[in-house]
Amino acid sequence: MNIPDPALKNMRRTIESYEGAAREYNAIVAGHRPPEIEDALRRMMQLVPAGGTVLEIGSGSGQDADFVEALGGVVRRTDAVQAFLDLQAERGKKGELLNVVTDALGGPYSAVLAMCVLIHVDRAQIAPVLRKVFNALEPGGVFLVAMRIGEGETNGDYQTVYWAKDRFAETLAAAGLHTQWSSQWIGRGNVTWANFLACRPL
Repeated sequence: MNIPDPALKNMRRTIESYEGAAREYNAIVAGHRPPEIEDALRRMMQLVPAGGTVLEIGSGSGQDADFVEALGGVVRRTDAVQAFLDLQAERGKKGELLNVVTDALGGPYSAVLAMCVLIHVDRAQIAPVLRKVFNALEPGGVFLVAMRIGEGETNGDYQTVYWAKDRFAETLAAAGLHTQWSSQWIGRGNVTWANFLACRPL
């Protein structure tokens, strides 16, 4: 994948920022998963067959993976930030280093999960990333993603890209992923989010 230098620099800066702030970030979010995320995870798991594998992109400290496993899922935990994988290892959870922009995703999986993480992917790289997700899913597989809703982007310590809800749904469709359900909600810091549950057709 040919990635422009500015996008690579933004991505590296974001990863480095999380490497330095992983424990602080974990202290903020630990034990405080929004009910809207838990509801979305339950909806995803209703479509995952028994024994089906879920690829999680951007596992962070692993709370969503823990929740999916409690629902009977088999999760491949991944993150581009080693510090997050180290946090999970401290409590006996195994994760793998994976960058959704530059690395192969493997598969096929029954589901791919990316909650509040693709907001850090450069806008021009979203289409190829979603195509990789499509290719990683088995036919009938599902993709659950949460995105920040708004316009433009911010480029401080972290690159954060905002999307109009309808525009992101169109981008999913262009990658061959058909949205089955979506919801919009207000998260920490009064940030507007949207969940999308999409499927790869049979």
